[in-house]
Formats: sequence, structure tokens, C-alpha cells
Amino acid sequence: MIVLIAPEKDVPNEIEILHQLFQEGLQYYHLRKPNKNYEQHCAYLNQIDKKYHHRIVVHYFHELINDFNLKGIHFQEQKRRDNIDNPGQYFKNLNMFGKSISSSFHEPEDLETCYFEFDYHLLSPVFSSISKQGYEGRGFDVNHIDKRIVGMGGVTTENLVEFDKLGFKGVGVLGGIWNSSEPLKEFKKMKRYFE
Repeated sequence: MIVLIAPEKDVPNEIEILHQLFQEGLQYYHLRKPNKNYEQHCAYLNQIDKKYHHRIVVHYFHELINDFNLKGIHFQEQKRRDNIDNPGQYFKNLNMFGKSISSSFHEPEDLETCYFEFDYHLLSPVFSSISKQGYEGRGFDVNHIDKRIVGMGGVTTENLVEFDKLGFKGVGVLGGIWNSSEPLKEFKKMKRYFE
């Protein structure tokens, strides 16, 4: 399982590259653009071919799920802490039928003891981040946790086997694709690994 996280700041030809990645089989694209407002999120989504919308998960403005045929919504750690104690209230005005719900974690213990049933969990940083300076990897081993956990932090085509050994069901990648001179080639290599 490969989860591609959007680059925080737009990169040249981003939408074009994204379409190529979707054509190559990208199934999970996490739209994480903290500096974009609601209208800018809509404008971004409107640039993407509708046939790929069902592969996109939004981090901000979860209500976008009502206006676009998206894959699901993602809770960053603080938002999860603020809202998941009363999920019935939170999801009341969201059309969540058949949609995925995921969340970010930074401590395996929090992930293990979280009672809410997420479809998958992002845990970071496993290895030192490529896109965030000073974000040191902690080499989490999650073999003992019976949940679908995706490892993030320092993901490259060279260390995928390490994520496997540590018990992850996939990787969440940002810098390993977007900072590459050949993002498509890197994605294809990762995809081959998981097949």
C-alpha cells in the first residue's frame, strides 16, 4: 500500500505529475495543503480529472467529502484528539457512506490504545524525513500491533524492505516522490515492490 502525501507548497507541473501517477495506479493520494483555504482546495480538486477523485483523501475541510466524490478523510493528530471522543457529533453532517477514515500518529502506544476503528493509520517518523529537516527517524517496530499501519518518514525505494520487517502494511511517501527528479520512475519502483 502506497499513500502519497501532497507537497505542502505547490510544485511545478504538480497536477500533470499527479495525473501520471494516477494512471500508473496510485490509489491513495492525501491532499494535505495547510496553506490553502476552502476555495483553493476546491480549485485544486477541480484541476484533477473527476475519474481520480475517488482516490483522494482530504486532511483539511472534511466537508469537501459532501461536494466531491472523494475516497475519504484524514485526521491529523490534534484534530483526532479534539473530535474523535464524540465521533457521532463530528460525522453528523458528513456523507461518509463507503468512505475511508484514517489518522496520523507519532507514538505507537497512542495508536495501539486508540479505540476508534480507523481504516488505516499513518505512523511517523520511522526513518529521518526527506522533506522535513530535523525530523529524526525512530525506527518503530509495529509487528505486535494488530492494525493496518502505514509507515512514514524517510521512505525511499531503497528502504522499503525495512518497513516490511518493522511490520508496516505500506508506506506514506512525500519527499521520496516529490523531491525526486523522476517522480514517476520512483513511484513505479515502489509499486513493483508492493505487488
